[in-house]
Amino acid sequence: MKAPADDARSAGGGVASLTRHHLRTPRAAAIAGILFSVLLISSLALLRLSVPSDPLETGTWLASSSRRVRIALNLVPFAGVAFLWFIGVLRDRLGTLEDRFFATVFLGSGLLFLGMLFVAASAVGGLIVAYTAQPQFLFDSGAFAFGRAFAFDVMQIYAFKMAAVFMITASTLAIRTGITPRWMALAGYGAAAFLLLCSGVFDWTLFVFPTWVLLLSSYILRDNLRGSNWSGWQ
Repeated sequence: MKAPADDARSAGGGVASLTRHHLRTPRAAAIAGILFSVLLISSLALLRLSVPSDPLETGTWLASSSRRVRIALNLVPFAGVAFLWFIGVLRDRLGTLEDRFFATVFLGSGLLFLGMLFVAASAVGGLIVAYTAQPQFLFDSGAFAFGRAFAFDVMQIYAFKMAAVFMITASTLAIRTGITPRWMALAGYGAAAFLLLCSGVFDWTLFVFPTWVLLLSSYILRDNLRGSNWSGWQ
């Protein structure tokens, strides 16, 4: 005869199993990474077409391209939400294979990238509002020079350096667990090294990160929709 404690544990295990079944990540959730990539690439492209890359530029784009910049900035929050879902998809794919050390760096670098991306976008948005309210005061007070340099440094130097750390840890986890093909993880290392060394030097370097996310998400989505179980390197 079962003891009450055994019955309770059995019931608890059944409830936990049922909960896990209902909370299972949908196979199409990997589309979040694709959505993030498309939105961020679109936002970066609009910014590159509208704002000169030189942080010492005089701000002529505020008069000629502010509307296009606003559109680019409005895409950033949606890209951020999609990126959070992408992180969740990767962690779900790792499952019980997730290493605590690398998982901490992986999650922390992803959240830091996202936070600094929002800060940089807010700084540029603040410049547009200040210019609309008092255009001459913005330039005379030096606020434009500070805001422009602040947004440039947060985006180019800090945010995308954290994106590179995210790529390195994600690629390391992929190699240790075999959740993606080996070549894809090695490509992540190469792209991360390029981003670490060249962000702030070449304008188009920032496109490396969303392109890598697009590649990884497309693979995960295809694999999930096929319903196949991963077994070793391909």
